[in-house]
Amino acid sequence: MPVIGWLSSMSAEVSKPLLAAFRKALADAGYVEGQNVEIEYRWADGNYDRLPTLAADLVGRRVALIATSGGEPAAFAAKAATATIPIVMSMGGDPVKGGLVVSLNRPGANATGTTLYTYNMESKRLGLLHEAVPGATTIAVLVNPASPAAESQTRDVREAAPRLGVEVVIFNADGAGTSRVSSPRWRNGRWARWWSGPILLSTHNVGN
Repeated sequence: MPVIGWLSSMSAEVSKPLLAAFRKALADAGYVEGQNVEIEYRWADGNYDRLPTLAADLVGRRVALIATSGGEPAAFAAKAATATIPIVMSMGGDPVKGGLVVSLNRPGANATGTTLYTYNMESKRLGLLHEAVPGATTIAVLVNPASPAAESQTRDVREAAPRLGVEVVIFNADGAGTSRVSSPRWRNGRWARWWSGPILLSTHNVGN
C-alpha cells in the first residue's frame, strides 16, 4: 500500500479543514485513507526548527510522496531532505524566486504544487486596511520572525506606509505559531486586528 507523507508547519488542530479537503481530493481520485493508501503525519506545531528532522523522518519512512502545508518552511524542509521523492507543496510566495522550482510552467526536479502569491500583496493589504479605517494613523504589524517571508513582507509594508501617510510599528511575535508579544507597547495599546498570513497579525491603532 502506498504511503503519503504529510509535512506541516502547523498543528493538527489548525489543519483540520485543510486535511478534510485533502482527503476528499484523494477520495475523488480513488484513494481512501486506510483502504488503499496510508498517510504518515508530521506536525511542527509552528516550530520551524523541527521541520528538517520531521522531513528526514518521512524520507527514512520511504514514503511515495510528500505533501507539504503551512507555506515555504515545510516546502524548503522537504526539498532539502530529498531530491528524488516527489513533493507537492502549497504556499503563498514565489517558488521560483525561492529556488524550489525552475519555473512555473516546468517546475523540474521533484517539486510541484500551487501558490497564491499572497506574500507579494502586503502593500495592497495595508492600503485596504487604511481605506477601511481612514482615521488610523498608526498601524501595527505582528510578524512571525521565523517565517522566510517575514523580511520581504516587512520591507513592503515599510515602503508602502509613507505613501499612505501612516506610521507602521513592527512587532515580532515571541515565537513561531504564537501571537504573544513581549513588547509593553503592544500589550498596552488598543489594537483592532487584521490577519495577514506569515505576518501573523497586522493591526491598526484605534486609540490616540
